Amino acid sequence: MKDLPEQALHEIAGYFQALSDATRLKILNLLRARPHNVGELAQLTGYSAANVSRHLAQMAQHGIVARESRGTSAFYRIADESIYALCDLVCGNIARRHEQAAPTRALMAATLA
Repeated sequence: MKDLPEQALHEIAGYFQALSDATRLKILNLLRARPHNVGELAQLTGYSAANVSRHLAQMAQHGIVARESRGTSAFYRIADESIYALCDLVCGNIARRHEQAAPTRALMAATLA
């Protein structure tokens, strides 16, 4: 990020903001397997099609997902597979923090019992 212009920093912040919602992360996880249309994603997530569509639009705005037309349906796919490397890195970091904190949580639980 060194020496990036202000506009680039705003774009990067927007990209990370698009990843900062659990619903969008759930959608990304589903798209990892294969492209889906809005109806499929709504059914798989338990959210309304309008809600899923709104989240997809935000991710598409930042180049995270891409929309392709297939007949009368629009399917969404991951636009840049490197998003998963980023997500895996963050998930691994969080998992390590939880593992490191587990002994402390167990000690506190035993003390309170």
